[in-house]
Amino acid sequence: MVNRPLPPNYDAFRDSLREAAPPANWPAGLQALWHWGKGDWETAHAIAQDMPGVTGSWIHGYLHRVEGDRWNAGYWYDRAGRPFPNTSPEEEFEELARYLLRT
Repeated sequence: MVNRPLPPNYDAFRDSLREAAPPANWPAGLQALWHWGKGDWETAHAIAQDMPGVTGSWIHGYLHRVEGDRWNAGYWYDRAGRPFPNTSPEEEFEELARYLLRT
């Protein structure tokens, strides 16, 4: 994997999905979303599972939501201090990515 700066915005993050792998120096949360953006739920979940704190719990909840496991997703959203979203998974993906690009 190569090292690259964080994308400057969401569109650049989406464009990065054309690459074969995420940059090694990106934070874990952004790498997890990148893998999910490529359709690799297992890798995204493995990364999120190892992330402590609110952000890891939010990503973990999101991944269980898109998996269809509402109960498990709800548990992780609670741990993140977030209500279960009433937006589409695609909208939440963008919200998460924009949040991670700011932090």
